[in-house]
Amino acid sequence: MKYIETLKEGDRIGDIYFCKQKQSLVTKNGKPYDSLTLQDKTGTLDAKIWDPNSAGIEEFDAMDYVEIMADITCFQGQLQANVKRVRKVSEGEYDPRDYLPCSEKDIEEMYKEFIGYIGKVKNSYLNKLLKSFFVEDEEFIRKFKNHSAAKSVHHGFVGGLLEHSLGVTKLCEYYADAYPILNKDLLLTAAMLHDMGKVQEIAPFPVNDYTDDGQLLGHIMIGAEEISYRIRGMEGFPTKLANELKHCILAHHGELEYGSPKKPALAEAVALNMADNMDAKMETIKEMFRSAGDNNGWLGYNRLFESNFRKSTDTI
Repeated sequence: MKYIETLKEGDRIGDIYFCKQKQSLVTKNGKPYDSLTLQDKTGTLDAKIWDPNSAGIEEFDAMDYVEIMADITCFQGQLQANVKRVRKVSEGEYDPRDYLPCSEKDIEEMYKEFIGYIGKVKNSYLNKLLKSFFVEDEEFIRKFKNHSAAKSVHHGFVGGLLEHSLGVTKLCEYYADAYPILNKDLLLTAAMLHDMGKVQEIAPFPVNDYTDDGQLLGHIMIGAEEISYRIRGMEGFPTKLANELKHCILAHHGELEYGSPKKPALAEAVALNMADNMDAKMETIKEMFRSAGDNNGWLGYNRLFESNFRKSTDTI
């Protein structure tokens, strides 16, 4: 099959893809059309069915696997599939592994490295709290290993939550060693737990979209509540330490307009915000460069960075 990341303008495709989203819309002239998001393990592709009532368009819904015949065009700098024929396929005609984006890194090796940081947390209460999530809770561990860290912005793939959490924890360890004013135990614990609420905020693949809890509460609030619940079950957990940890979770997006209920008021919360932002943005740039393929020129305006981007000489 032709994977989405290999497609270019002028290609014609006739392959099976996962239909992640489907909307029935109307053009300015009142003509009905369908807007789709197609997915395989390498990414997503915008697609349009301009004549949904034609004979070649069979019935299908979002979350179906479909055989698509389409021409690849370019619209506003982005590839788009102009769909001519669609057929809903049956189980057995496709391998699901071709359609779920996965981390390039070994998940079990990452998890082994990740839980190794628990041993670096010397505070007995924080150490016990981390073990309650990452060693003792088998259901949570399974979800955490295979979850994405986002719907689309960064680390939006199987294992993405683990990969991002490990990256943030590594950065926080560096910060703690470089700046002795930081409480290393508190910072490492906050780093490992900062996005754990995403296992409830975002549905697992192949859906990978916001749940009702995610829409109503968000992962920051979900995470803080779950941490509070675990702490209440631990006899003698210091209230001041619990509040400092929860503050780091609540403030890790840094600004109120970015979804944090509180702005950082502890040095550890500042460090966590910086690490989270750095890892997310570097992954976003990496994914941008991967999507660009052999294009070594300017890639166009990026809304997240509010800047035009290109690869530097060393990355070409």
